[in-house]
Amino acid sequence: MMSSGFIVSSIVVLLAFLAVSEGMSKRSLGVELHCRCIQTESKPISRHIEKVELIPANSHCGETEIIATLKKTGQEVCLDPEALWVKKVIKRIMSNRRR
Repeated sequence: MMSSGFIVSSIVVLLAFLAVSEGMSKRSLGVELHCRCIQTESKPISRHIEKVELIPANSHCGETEIIATLKKTGQEVCLDPEALWVKKVIKRIMSNRRR
């Protein structure tokens, strides 16, 4: 007969595995469970940007996030959506999409 300690340990391990695999599956589907940007860059870096990703506010993050990928390094940098130069970059991107 199995001891109650073994059964409890087995249940805990199973629950931990399920929690980790559930979190991994959501992330692999591109679902973020929190805001990605902790700090934002407000100084102009537009000439170093390769691409820009705009993430609207949603149930997991109440802020609009603007994430730029840098040309040389591929590093992702969060941009300050209130910075004037960032607003200009977004406006230019939006006008190019309409064409």
